[in-house]
Amino acid sequence: MRTDLQATNGRASGLVDVLDRVLDKGLVVAGDIKISLAEVELLTIRIRLIVCSIDKAEQIGLDWWRYDSHLAPGRDRLAIENQALKKQIRSLEKRVAARNGKPGGRGRSTQ
Repeated sequence: MRTDLQATNGRASGLVDVLDRVLDKGLVVAGDIKISLAEVELLTIRIRLIVCSIDKAEQIGLDWWRYDSHLAPGRDRLAIENQALKKQIRSLEKRVAARNGKPGGRGRSTQ
């Protein structure tokens, strides 16, 4: 535990202990909010909140940030490269179709 965060009254130390335990073990908060009028449900909001360290999240399989293009650096580069490769494949498919004399191609006559 870090000693530079400890206060003389022990409150900061207690807070550090609580945060350390929450991040190590994790904390789940779950709840539903339902809005009804005359016993007719109009709106339901489901709230699920997990507070834990990144290591703990990866242990339990919650690593969605690795695959989110808005959060993971370099994803834009991969998307651009993917589009360029798709364009190259379409170009090669057209060239193959043209050589085989398929409709839409400029096929050579073999006679």
